[in-house]
Amino acid sequence: MKGNEALAEGAIRAGCRGFFGYPITPSSEIAEYMARELPKVGGVFLQGESEVASINMVYGAAATGKRVMTASSSPGISLKQEGLSYIAKAELPCLIVNISRGGPGLGAIQAGQSDYFQATKGGGHGDYHLIVLAPSSVQEMMDFTMESFELAEKYRIPVMVMADGTMGQMMEPIIMRETVEEIPVKPWALTGCKGREKNVIDTFHSSGEELEKYDQILARKHQVISDSEKRGEAYQTEDAEIVVVAFGLMARIVKKSVDLARKQGIKAGMFRPITLWPFPYEMLDEASHAAQQILSVELNQGQMVEDVKLAVNGRVPVSFYGRISVLPSPEEILQQIVAFVRKEKGSYANGI
Repeated sequence: MKGNEALAEGAIRAGCRGFFGYPITPSSEIAEYMARELPKVGGVFLQGESEVASINMVYGAAATGKRVMTASSSPGISLKQEGLSYIAKAELPCLIVNISRGGPGLGAIQAGQSDYFQATKGGGHGDYHLIVLAPSSVQEMMDFTMESFELAEKYRIPVMVMADGTMGQMMEPIIMRETVEEIPVKPWALTGCKGREKNVIDTFHSSGEELEKYDQILARKHQVISDSEKRGEAYQTEDAEIVVVAFGLMARIVKKSVDLARKQGIKAGMFRPITLWPFPYEMLDEASHAAQQILSVELNQGQMVEDVKLAVNGRVPVSFYGRISVLPSPEEILQQIVAFVRKEKGSYANGI
């Protein structure tokens, strides 16, 4: 399946019954697939008049306790930020998909990881976080989507699946996941209140003391998630003298580069953050225990590198290599690895 279609099919199999969005390349196949397939299982597809309208439809539908989602690409996600901040404050579970572009503004529809800051630091206003999962295969596009609904409901928090445009468009064989048969009942949902006390979902608190109290509740939840849900993948890091850190599609390229480096006798390893928030700081620190150098490779101007530096806290030098909407080859990354190992200063384009 194509990555976007695998994601959409995974959402349906997870019990998603509401999609509200506005088409934008390179995510449009998700909306197309949901428009065709969601009504077949009794779901609702609605193309809003804008991204702003669509995210507020997600807010309303999520308040009823249904599994709902939206999907867009970088500038569309930017337009959704105010509504997303409201959803986070209302503690409503839902899925947000960003098949991201490269660069600011309109950007390019090729591969890009320039939305890392937006996804992990809170693109909208206020103190909030999303759980952010970064798949690196079409199989994970389906698997992470299905898991996202479970995480969203476990913590009553919006969850984002973020992949680049190439991942959304590429095709790979996958194993279909089983359809979820039972969706947990949500006692907080707005489903009508005959025979019970009514539920209220509210994001407005006029007094400073009341606002602080509810924001502290969110902060405690964020801490629990940070303690419990960090995920990453270490590859040949046990004796690695240089560890290359990459997420999503770039991790696949870097893994091949590590294999090539090993064939040349270079002790290289890779670490892939799977959750971009919460970032697996401790896992990366452990995976780089033998390293003399860490290289963060990204499809942007250097965003995740900040979290990589925090993870090792000055224990190991951290450098950066990035491209913008141009996928580097395994051989290109290998050249960077070799340059660092041989300490050929200045031989790489944009080290920090």
